[in-house]
Amino acid sequence: MTEGAKQYEGRRIHPDRLRRFSVRVMERCDLSRSQAEETAEVLVAADAWGVFTHGTRQLVPLMNNVRQGAIDAKASPQVISAEGGCALVDGRNAMPMVSSRLAMRTAIGLAREAGAAYAGVRHSNHFGAAGYYAMMAAEAKMIGIAMSNVDVCMSVPGAAGPVIGTNPIAYAVPAGRENPVFLDIATSVVAVSKVFSAKASGQPIPPGWLVNEEGHSSTDPNDYPEHATILPMAGHKGYGIALLIEVLSGVLTGSSFLGGIKRWVDDDPLPADQGHAFLAIDIERLMPLASFTERMEAMVSEVRSARKAGASGRIFLPGEMEWDRRSEAYRNGLALPDFVIENLVRVARDTDSTGALDFAFDIRKPQ
Repeated sequence: MTEGAKQYEGRRIHPDRLRRFSVRVMERCDLSRSQAEETAEVLVAADAWGVFTHGTRQLVPLMNNVRQGAIDAKASPQVISAEGGCALVDGRNAMPMVSSRLAMRTAIGLAREAGAAYAGVRHSNHFGAAGYYAMMAAEAKMIGIAMSNVDVCMSVPGAAGPVIGTNPIAYAVPAGRENPVFLDIATSVVAVSKVFSAKASGQPIPPGWLVNEEGHSSTDPNDYPEHATILPMAGHKGYGIALLIEVLSGVLTGSSFLGGIKRWVDDDPLPADQGHAFLAIDIERLMPLASFTERMEAMVSEVRSARKAGASGRIFLPGEMEWDRRSEAYRNGLALPDFVIENLVRVARDTDSTGALDFAFDIRKPQ
């Protein structure tokens, strides 16, 4: 841990304070207040869920994309078409979280009219945690699905190197008195961000994450991405799902796909031209919402009451761990990992916001 980051070691930060710091940083990089607030909302939500690889640590590469012109701080996404149950948004290389929130809001609005809707985004960048956008639909009492294609970095069965991205997909389902059930996963055996985090912290990775140029397992994160490739989850199954996401996010939207996508984490990045896809399903077109949520509560109860193996004390529903972490974060503040603090210190220094970071860590609860 660097000297600049050590002063924050062991200290907690309230999500609202972290959100305000993030907005300041982005405004210093010429984003409008509204776009900075939308982006901060997505990033801090990921941190509150404990998904630190997709939270505010991404301010460093995102703001680098802004400085290099790969993300246009002055651009605004535009709905190109919205008819029936389909919509298309041109991201115009604007902040990807802004484009993605617009697309999911559009899908939700169309689903109220058509029953279900798809909204695609073209000309975008890394949109953070897919689960955030799926949750937007769940909060509107709909079932939400979100996905994105990403730059080529994952091998497929029979290939000697990277072929496709680790294309993420998420869903969220309202569950009445329970928190929404939601899942957010990459189609790789592990998220690439975790490999980069291990590289930044100097830690080895488990076998089975990467294969080197000879096709042998590598536990050295420094091999990635120049000399190693990440593997798909469950072999051909993860590959098949990733390919569907590529179609819905890239091919269908008119965005780049496969090798046409640029790496957003490069030091001197070009516009990534990623595509995203969002789906919303209006539950009440199929049954009364009260009936659906009653059935969801019964399903949750049955899963939780299943016979437990060994010393297992609890069976978790998808997303349940994240909700527990979020409650803890808002009650007692976030205990950020070292690699996140390092990134916050760096972006604070780059934007003359060190004093704002000091203030953010000063107390646990907002004033």
